[in-house]
Amino acid sequence: MRARAEVAQVVDAKPEEVTFTSGATESNNLAIFGLVAHAEQAGKRHILTTEIEHKAVLEPIEKLRELGFDVTVVPPNRGGWVEPTSITKALRPDTFLVSVMGINNETGVAQPIEEISQSLSDHDAYLHVDAAQAFGKTIGPLRNKRIDLMSISGHKIFAPKGIGALVARRRGFKKVPLRPIMFGGGQERGLRPGTLPVSLIAGLGTAARIATRDHEAREARCVEIRDQLVAALNRINVTWNADLDRTAPHTVNFSVPGLDSEAALIALKDIAAISNGSACTSQSYALSHVLLAAGLPETQIHGALRMSWCHLTPTFDINELVERLRRIQSDGT
Repeated sequence: MRARAEVAQVVDAKPEEVTFTSGATESNNLAIFGLVAHAEQAGKRHILTTEIEHKAVLEPIEKLRELGFDVTVVPPNRGGWVEPTSITKALRPDTFLVSVMGINNETGVAQPIEEISQSLSDHDAYLHVDAAQAFGKTIGPLRNKRIDLMSISGHKIFAPKGIGALVARRRGFKKVPLRPIMFGGGQERGLRPGTLPVSLIAGLGTAARIATRDHEAREARCVEIRDQLVAALNRINVTWNADLDRTAPHTVNFSVPGLDSEAALIALKDIAAISNGSACTSQSYALSHVLLAAGLPETQIHGALRMSWCHLTPTFDINELVERLRRIQSDGT
């Protein structure tokens, strides 16, 4: 199938290492629960992850904790990224899975995947990367051969919703010892049963090919928007909630002193789509577990705003956006 090869090419994998799923949430669950039988056979019961992962990683791992597995959850630093040394220090001989996201969905911070991969060079734990926000947007880090498992979502790169994949890289000729978590068919080499949605898969393959082909141009456009936005927001002394030097060019997270985030959402709704949480959780607002993990003050988190865009985002009035934020800030002080 051509689409399988097109998805694999983005991360320099083999077509037979790609398993199609409904999206990154399913892929994460398959990567995590799919290793349980192997771990139990090997006598390994330790899982290592971070406090800033998506709920689609944290909740499956928490379920394994309830089932008796040992779990270590590493915090990020104040800049929103996980120090590779914190991963190394938390490793144990019985660690069978390390799960670290590629790019954070709330802050846009790119995690140091290459350095973390290198830190695992002498350990046989499987490395899982939730690449929902990174696939097709960053190329080099995801081609690291030490990444064993990688979850992707099609709609993040303009494929149809409802399609994704789990990439499971072989170590030499040895497959990742995944077991299915659903049953009732032999599709996807027995790993993921169910009739394949051919049209969705074709859409994912096409989107993956175009994302690779147009990567540099897309990134340049996103950087242009980001630089203009950052310069304008700095005029009203915003507080950046993550390390901008490590942030992907399509997302920022910031707080404005004296500003209520709910008021900002209402005031800016005709200019830009802004949220006070990730796109997945913004309809049920709670304090961001990502920003809490980074140790930010609750007052700062209450005023946090997330903006994201892509190369297709139409030109919008950044100066007007900043002026409205300034007015809301003045009204609240």
